[in-house]
Amino acid sequence: MKLIAGVDIGNSTTEVCIGEIGGDGKMRFLSSSSVMTTGMKGTVANTAGVIHALDAAMGKINRPVSEISLIRINEAAPVIGDTAMETITETIITESSMIGHNPSTPAGAGQAAGTIIYIGHLPEGKPGIPYIVTASSLSAYDEVADVINRYAKKLDIAGLILQADEAVLVENRLEHKIPIVDEVKSINSIPEWKMAAIEVALPGQSVRMLSNPYGIATLLKLDADETKAATPIAKSLIGKRSAVVIRTPHGNVKENVLPAGELYVKSDQVYPVNIDSGADRIMEVLGQAGEVIDISGQPDTNIGNMLINIKNGMGNLMGEESGEIRITDILAVDTLAPVQISGSLAGESCMEKAVGVAAMVKTKHLPMEKIADELKRRLHIYVKVAGVEAVMAALGALTTPGTRLPLAMLDLGGGSTDAAVIDSDGRVKTTHKAGAGELVSMIIQTELGLSSRHTAEQIKKYPLAKVESLFHMRLENGAMHFFENAIEPKYFGNVVLLHPEEMVIIDEDIPLEKIAAVRKDAKRKVFVRNALRALTEIAPGHNLRNIPNVVLVGGSAEDFEVPEMLMEELANYKIVCGRGNIRASEGPRNAVATGLVLSYTGGQQ
Repeated sequence: MKLIAGVDIGNSTTEVCIGEIGGDGKMRFLSSSSVMTTGMKGTVANTAGVIHALDAAMGKINRPVSEISLIRINEAAPVIGDTAMETITETIITESSMIGHNPSTPAGAGQAAGTIIYIGHLPEGKPGIPYIVTASSLSAYDEVADVINRYAKKLDIAGLILQADEAVLVENRLEHKIPIVDEVKSINSIPEWKMAAIEVALPGQSVRMLSNPYGIATLLKLDADETKAATPIAKSLIGKRSAVVIRTPHGNVKENVLPAGELYVKSDQVYPVNIDSGADRIMEVLGQAGEVIDISGQPDTNIGNMLINIKNGMGNLMGEESGEIRITDILAVDTLAPVQISGSLAGESCMEKAVGVAAMVKTKHLPMEKIADELKRRLHIYVKVAGVEAVMAALGALTTPGTRLPLAMLDLGGGSTDAAVIDSDGRVKTTHKAGAGELVSMIIQTELGLSSRHTAEQIKKYPLAKVESLFHMRLENGAMHFFENAIEPKYFGNVVLLHPEEMVIIDEDIPLEKIAAVRKDAKRKVFVRNALRALTEIAPGHNLRNIPNVVLVGGSAEDFEVPEMLMEELANYKIVCGRGNIRASEGPRNAVATGLVLSYTGGQQ
């Protein structure tokens, strides 16, 4: 009797499979486990996660780890997935101050333009000049209303900006109604005696003048060049209930333009492609280049800085010079990213065209042997770095009921998408492509403007609903779900994620429809595109119609909608595609770990 452990160290999770070889030489699978990977994949920090996973797997069969005779860990290729996001249009930074934080309680309606004046300086005002008055929270709402009513008889008071949440209270006491914006925390930063435009929309509507660059130009009397510079401000105010734009406190507009730049794909020659041409063109050039030696970007540009940061970060992690780090594959995805507007008083940003990049970073060494040595030292068990990861995954995929050779496998992980095809004679062809679950999470976080990557991860994993009463909610597919008993009031009116254990409230005020659209689009951009290019590369004759079956494995194959997306897409090529069920019990998980155990018995035979 001999216990063999297969260990798969992935970007996100570390998985273990325990098998027992009996006296007759036959393998019997005993247990498995999955834990979060500790540290970056391929570093000695992985050992803590491996030991934890071994403890969990052996604990299920009530046996100590010391009984294991051999540990086999995956021989990962020296490539590690990394992701980055950067704007790819020219970034225009203006010194205009603006407020557009979309408070829920503005008052009045309409737009006005005038000179900023603090409420305590109204005695200095002059008749015939329109004024926008600002009042801090030190002034009580009834005092503010009383002062405005007194001075409105001799001054032209066009609008009001409040620091406190008291717009409605003030408006109720005004003799002459004006647009009022409240909840402006940084009101003391508003420069006095500068021109400003204010707008409040009716309930259920959004501002129209200040979300239009020509509207801003009309209210603040801008010339053509100033109007162009105000475009990011107008874009950032789209959909807001109220807004204030203050004309350049320093008297002029300054721009700092950082170009998008060019990408250089090096193979037998250098293939340049301008980032502004978009992700489709980038991927087209990458396909034309053939076997890629390295990918770099134009210096002092958005894309150049992004790729340098990826190489430097990986070099620091692996203890290598950045010049020894090479990027051998990228997945470029068109998306939108928020760009901070310099001088904004409430942290405003505008959405700009951006590129999300997942990169396969090749180092001189991926120290799997160092991991093996550390495991030997700590566990006193022989550890062997075994078969290539994608090959092991393909072997594990073959344990799915209903499969046969020839067979293709897609391993949908966190950092990369790996593919392998086994022909009828057992020959294996593999490929590694940049981009998987982590890039999807990054796109979701960026496009929705989420403050937390954890929230983006949850949005990726679970379907949505809107709780419309204490007894029912509307699912994202439009169906209604009713509750037998009233749910907790905290869920009422919120968009929630349908976690198996409990509903999770999304704190950000984003419509359900937008969240669902961004999530699905991100998955299609990453998983569907990557699946097609990976399978095309390994397919006989590079023709997808020569692949009869595809088994989906890996953590992202457990996703509630990605397998269905791939099934629909691959059905166009008459390919049978579905989630794997490793050993008829593990679902799409544990393919590599299972393959490591199986390959040992195959080698013995």
